[in-house]
Amino acid sequence: MTSSSNSAHKAPAKDPWDLPDVSGLVVGVLGGTGPQGRGLAYRFARAGQKVIIGSRAAERARTAAEEIGYGVEGADNAETARRSDVVIVAVPWEGHAKTLESLREELAGKLVVDCVNPLGFDKKGAYALKPEEGSAAEQAAALLPDSRVTAAFHHLSAVLLQDAELERIDTDVMVLGEKRADVETVQALAGRIPGMRGVYAGRLRNAHQVEALVANLISVNRRYKAHAGLRITDV
Repeated sequence: MTSSSNSAHKAPAKDPWDLPDVSGLVVGVLGGTGPQGRGLAYRFARAGQKVIIGSRAAERARTAAEEIGYGVEGADNAETARRSDVVIVAVPWEGHAKTLESLREELAGKLVVDCVNPLGFDKKGAYALKPEEGSAAEQAAALLPDSRVTAAFHHLSAVLLQDAELERIDTDVMVLGEKRADVETVQALAGRIPGMRGVYAGRLRNAHQVEALVANLISVNRRYKAHAGLRITDV
């Protein structure tokens, strides 16, 4: 068989923007009472997604869920993890490892999206921390061997996410992960929010620089009194 007849039978390359329908997935947000988690929960629920927010205290989660509206439910972190198809980790970096360790069982088999940024602050401003595993996302993958860990939603302004006047948030979301199907699910979720686009940005070993870039964005925001996000050009 010649090489030309071989290539004739080759399947056409998959369109990278051909993403799955994720409208039926239940999205859980651990740390859903914090600014980032709350903002993401609000945006997904407003887009028609079923959302459960988790907190260490179920009562606090229920109160926050009522304030958000759009059918959002509140529960403790364990119940949130159990009842969700996709679980977004939006807890403070200080509690990241402990929270995930305690939920290993509930998160088994789940698609986990880590959006935690390991940062330190001093009088010079924000700076990136380097976790032992390389990044928050890699720490999550090490702690959750039975989960499918991805990383995304690092560069979103909590202020913009929670602003009810804003119909659209014009920004790109860099999505990292090991399996194409998991990454595409997260990309599709990002795309549920008007103006937002999920863009594949590599495997989890490349998560550190994505998490670290938040320190740069904080500097941008302070200097220009802004809520800067990212746009990837030529894609």
